[in-house]
Amino acid sequence: MFRQRIIHFLLIFMILLTQPGCWSSKEIEDLSVITGLALDKGEPRTLERDFEERGGSYQKHNKVTATVQIVPERTIGTSGKEGEKIKTHFNNISETGDSLLEIFRQFSIRKNRPIIGHHLKVIVISEDLVQQVKIRQLMDFVLRDNDIRPSCLIFLSQGRASDTLMTTEEEIPSFRLVEMVHNNFRTSKVMKGITLSNLDALMYSKQSFVLQNVMEAQGEVKFSGAGIIKGDTGHWIGNLDQDDVESIAWIKGGIKGGSLKAYDQSNDAITYEIKSVKSKITLKETGEKKLSFHVAIESTGRLIENWDVEKHSSDVDYFKELEKIFEEAQTQHINALIHKMQSTYKVDVAGFGDWYSIEKPHVWKQIKDHWDEEFTRIPVTFDLKLKITDFGSTSD
Repeated sequence: MFRQRIIHFLLIFMILLTQPGCWSSKEIEDLSVITGLALDKGEPRTLERDFEERGGSYQKHNKVTATVQIVPERTIGTSGKEGEKIKTHFNNISETGDSLLEIFRQFSIRKNRPIIGHHLKVIVISEDLVQQVKIRQLMDFVLRDNDIRPSCLIFLSQGRASDTLMTTEEEIPSFRLVEMVHNNFRTSKVMKGITLSNLDALMYSKQSFVLQNVMEAQGEVKFSGAGIIKGDTGHWIGNLDQDDVESIAWIKGGIKGGSLKAYDQSNDAITYEIKSVKSKITLKETGEKKLSFHVAIESTGRLIENWDVEKHSSDVDYFKELEKIFEEAQTQHINALIHKMQSTYKVDVAGFGDWYSIEKPHVWKQIKDHWDEEFTRIPVTFDLKLKITDFGSTSD
């Protein structure tokens, strides 16, 4: 009996020794966890200037202003009743300099708790900043820092990036941006999120690419189109609108959901709800060794809205008429995108280079460093076939 107790005791002791523990852990309330990072042109805030005037300056150039969003934070404000300040559960703090790591260390002499980046969710960069500084320079620190996860999402902002980390509602703005990306199953105007690891690969390839644009107004944010980053320079060069972002999704295929609005002969709105979009890009070569791209796009969906109540939606001939209208509308959007890529901005941000590298890998090695210039000389044609499979639950 005594021997069995000794054995049991030893087993329990061995189990306790092998269990992972957090002997050096710290309570989350004792940490300054950052969930959002905004990067703007270097413009010191009033508080920073006051510190500097009182002798709190250090050697630096004011190239970038970094704003971090800290959670959890002690509740700021009051109950949120009429006329009172709304409670927030985060705190934004900014610092200006020319080194992100040094800026992060400066926060440690302004806060009673050191900041940690293990749970950084989003990085928002202002277009004005990327016009002046290469995106690779801005991302160098966050790519080297082991604390920051490669799943962090990257956005561009029209206006100050720090404004996108503010809200008039009782929520955490950085979390809201992450959740908004998940809405791409509802609309193809929301791009698939570009993570830090995706961005690293895009910058390394020196190919041009787009990042989802965020804009802020009256305490609310909205995704609106995308900003173009030129591959060989790493600078922002312009914007694509919401229709352009959708057209890129149509060219690439694999759309999870969305809609297409057009107008019939009576100028009444008609709306097509997308069920599926499939596309195939083909690289063609003529006898004179001239190349061209051809995109074959097929889509199925339903007639979900029709403001012309005099028409019978279930009529087959009317279906065919509407399919033609929708095809023409989307064709115009894609043509507008192709023109912007080949004539206005002279970049490929729709993935044609990926297909070229697959079809002609040996040639691709020779032209990949100046692919944007090469792309402007290659004709692009496409064929779009759209089929209305049903008209919803109505039978008129």
